[in-house]
Formats: sequence, structure tokens, C-alpha cells
Amino acid sequence: MAFIQVDNLVKKYGDSAASVTAVRGISLAIENGELISIMGESGSGKSTLLSMMGALSSPTSGKYLVDEIDVYGLGQEERADFRRNSLGFVFQSFHLIPYLTVRENVMLPLATGREKGTKKRALADEALTRVGLAGKGDRLPAQISGGEQERVAIARATVNHPPILLADEPTGNLDSKTTREIMELLKRLNEDGMTILMVTHNPECAHFAGRILRLSDGLLVEDEDRRKEGGNGRSFWEKKGGVSKVGSPGHFPVVHEPLSWRKPTDSMEE
Repeated sequence: MAFIQVDNLVKKYGDSAASVTAVRGISLAIENGELISIMGESGSGKSTLLSMMGALSSPTSGKYLVDEIDVYGLGQEERADFRRNSLGFVFQSFHLIPYLTVRENVMLPLATGREKGTKKRALADEALTRVGLAGKGDRLPAQISGGEQERVAIARATVNHPPILLADEPTGNLDSKTTREIMELLKRLNEDGMTILMVTHNPECAHFAGRILRLSDGLLVEDEDRRKEGGNGRSFWEKKGGVSKVGSPGHFPVVHEPLSWRKPTDSMEE
């Protein structure tokens, strides 16, 4: 079975005759380590699909399995454990807490862990170095640029090394130069083993992916596999004037092992 399996997912809002069906029976399979772009016009169901795949919004019907775990067959607490341990999230609006430092923002996913504060700080600083923000951990979000804020969001999403990263328009608020830098960063994370699903309106960003899913009116209307063509998006940026280097090359060791949800008491004993 594929690492991620989506079987006939449906999402309806409302129960009356005026209900809206945002996702209409989408099925797909995703292998471990893929980088996938999800495209479509506004209202096509992209963000709704990503929300269901992020274990944030229960489908009306259908199944969603990750490494053979039936995500919506889990109880609420178990699903929260799964989300915390297995998924990272990056959003267009960054969602940084303005009164926390950059380092403190990155440490947020570690808040429920039993690691000591010094260990959490070290993990956060490691994540910041990985995204090219070494030495900026003591700044507030308002003291760094929009591109740097997006890198902080990526550091926060990956600080606990989740096997899957979900990104909803991660470059939507950025200029073209910064967009290129962020896409290079995401590509590097993927090359080091992370499975990435990214919603984007930007065709240039989409072509960084090995696969492009196109949605329309809640349906999956095209599944373009670019891996056979050897496409990875870099050729486009090279034509635009060279591939940007973001931060130090580093290494992001994401080695896939069978996933499992754990109750908080289990994780605290480690």
C-alpha cells in the first residue's frame, strides 16, 4: 500500500438543500518522499483537501490512511497525537506569535515534550540554522522580513522532524526572489526525505514538484507525473538567473519508519 492513501474523500458543508460539496470523491496514492503540488482555481477544493489530509477537518465520507493508519478512525486525542508527531504545517500568513521571539515560535511544537528547556532551545536553533536564520533566534517576528518569517514558519513546522509537511500557499505573500529561495528550501527538505504536499496558485512553484494535481469544482481532474520527465523546477529558475542558495546546505535526516500514534503518557516516558 502507498504511504498516503486517499480513498473517495468527500467534504460537504451544511445539511440542507443549500449544502455545499467542496470535495467530491477524490482518490489518490502518494509514495513516501514525494513532492506534490496541488493546483486549481479559487473554490476548487485545494485547501479543503489539504485540511482533511492534515487531520484538521473530518471528511463527510471516505477514508484517509497514512502508513496504513486510518487517521479518521482514531479518537480525538489519538488524532491530535498523530498530527503532532507526524505532520508539519506551513501557511501563507505565517501565524507567528508576535510577542514571542523567533526561537520561542519555533519551540512551540516541542511544548508538550519532556525534553529539558536547553534541549528544546538547541533543537530550535538547529532548525533555524537549517533554514538560514542562524543568530536570529532572539529577534521578534516584526524585526525580520516577510521571507524570513516564512522561513521561521518552516523551521517551526520541521523542528520535530515530521515525515510529512503540508504547505498552503507558502509563497503567496512573497516577492519572486524570496519565492525562489523558499522553494529551494522546500526542495532541499524533500531531497532529504520529507514528503511534501503544497497548495499553490503559482505555476512556477508547482513545477518544482515531481507531481502536479489539478482540482476543479472539488474533483481531481489531472494527475501529472513529471518524475518521468526528470522535472524538478530548477531548470526554470536557472533560466531566470541562477539557483538561489538558502542558508547552509545542512542535512535534514528524515528516515521513514512505520508511523504510530502515541498517547501523551507514552511519549513522556521517552
